[in-house]
Amino acid sequence: MSSTESKTIADFLIADFEYEMQTTQRLLGSVPTDRLDYQPDPKAKSALGLMRHLALEDEWLLNCIADGAFVPPPDDSDACGIMTTADAVARYKEKVPAALARIKAMSSESLGGTLDMFGMMQMPALNFLSMAAKHSVHHRGQLSTYLRPMGGSVPSVYGPSADTQ
Repeated sequence: MSSTESKTIADFLIADFEYEMQTTQRLLGSVPTDRLDYQPDPKAKSALGLMRHLALEDEWLLNCIADGAFVPPPDDSDACGIMTTADAVARYKEKVPAALARIKAMSSESLGGTLDMFGMMQMPALNFLSMAAKHSVHHRGQLSTYLRPMGGSVPSVYGPSADTQ
């Protein structure tokens, strides 16, 4: 892939991730703080666990891409400091845009270069950027299904929800 192609694809993926970040922040802010222990199934993460996962792992994936190497994922226990809806929103707003800005600053050579994710996957940084967006949307979808059973409202995601009409 040429450097021009790498940069064009990166610009598209970055703009897409920036758009999705707004929805993720809106969804995180919609989680009822008094029901963070909600868990639809014993195998499922709690609402707090999903909020931590979104806030911490979006940042982690983007920073690993920008660093050109994967390090172990962050600790998402109580020690991470995210204990409320407001904590998750604040962390996301502070850290994820900064991590994405690091990717914006990457050279086209780095964007097209191959990264190794713990020996499980090897692919260009651009592919990991695409995967980061999909990962975020996937877990955001999980969290959105928790909202009504928790007594909350589902915000607009890709158009109005029954709660926003």
